Amino acid sequence: MEQEHRFSYERFESLGSLPEADRILVEAARRATANAHAPYSKFCVGAAARLRSGRVLCGSNIESEVFPAGLCAERSLLFYAQSNYADDPVETLAIASEPSERECYPCGQCRQAMVDAERRQGSPMRVIMSGGGTASVVESATLLLPFTFTL
Repeated sequence: MEQEHRFSYERFESLGSLPEADRILVEAARRATANAHAPYSKFCVGAAARLRSGRVLCGSNIESEVFPAGLCAERSLLFYAQSNYADDPVETLAIASEPSERECYPCGQCRQAMVDAERRQGSPMRVIMSGGGTASVVESATLLLPFTFTL
C-alpha cells in the first residue's frame, strides 16, 4: 500500500525577515564557524542553541586526521548541552556554514542526534538552517528524519 509523508516548513528569502530572536541565533551560529577546525574539507559549520532558560550555547565542527573521528557542529553542541544543561531543553537550534553559498542542512547522524535530544527532553526543537542569505525553519527535528532509528 502506497503511503505519503508531507511536512510544512517556513522559508525566509532573507535573514532580515526572520524574527529577531532567530536572527540573533543564526548570527551566533555564523560566528561559531570561526571556531571550526576543518583543514581537510574547508567547510566550517557553526551551530547555536537557545535553551528554554534563554541561555545560548554554540558549537562548531572539528575534523581529525584519523577520519571519521571528527564531529559535526550540531552534535558537538547537543552533546555539550546534554552534559552540562540536561534540565534546560533546547528550544531552537540554528546552523550556519562558511562558505555560505547555500543553506546548511544537517547530516543524517546529526538528524538522528537531534531526534534523540527531542526524545530525551520531551519536547520538540525548532531547527533553523541558514546560508546564502536565506533560511528554512522546521518546528521539530523529527520532520527532517521521518524514519528514525528507535531501540
